[in-house]
Amino acid sequence: MSTTITEIAPDIYRLSTFVPEANLAMNQFLVDGEEPLLFHTGQRALFTSSSDALSRLLDPARLKWITFGHVEADECGAMNSWLAAAPGAQVAHCAMGCFVQVNDLADRMPVPLQDGDVLETGRRRVRHIDTPHVPHGWDAGLMFEETTSTLFCGDLFTAFGPPPATTEQEIVGPALAAEDLGHATALTPALAPTIRALADLEPRILATMHAPTFYGDCVGALHDLATAYKERFDNETEKFSRLD
Repeated sequence: MSTTITEIAPDIYRLSTFVPEANLAMNQFLVDGEEPLLFHTGQRALFTSSSDALSRLLDPARLKWITFGHVEADECGAMNSWLAAAPGAQVAHCAMGCFVQVNDLADRMPVPLQDGDVLETGRRRVRHIDTPHVPHGWDAGLMFEETTSTLFCGDLFTAFGPPPATTEQEIVGPALAAEDLGHATALTPALAPTIRALADLEPRILATMHAPTFYGDCVGALHDLATAYKERFDNETEKFSRLD
């Protein structure tokens, strides 16, 4: 496996490792600055490849913040490996996730984040957004870099196959095709409104975890995804109501 690097915005880098066994790209994001931030750690098996790639951008020991969307192997499996490589780094995760899981899992106590808390890298402001159960996970949350309007989408817009690094092509169709295969998204009444609230941020870049970074109509893509999931939620509600 090899990890490729793409600068997707000033001071923001996509580190992508394609895993053939999963038919998925595993994307991590570095927000550089005086106090650099890493969003997603990747699995433990990817640590050597991704840390070697990151070292071409900066000394991993300089990392200050290690954060992720929710507790899953691809999101935070290598968390403690990164903590060992960066003795001054702190894990930052949603307060609920810290209480339930990360306080016990992390080798150093994490920083609990409330909805709206901001981590500053020096040149960039990365805001934490609580999104419980969206797309899945009690502790789910996303990050929004305010100065470049980059939304770190986590598992939203997941697509199977080796993606290009960036695209302006339509991304909702591939995401729904992946949903048909994996059924990874929690269909709840909060799903569509939460995605529409992300659209209200008016992001200019969607930095996805398992798809290309998107530079097209980001607001429209989020609304289209919300509409598609609302339709699926309504269909599932109707189906199960007949079984009640």
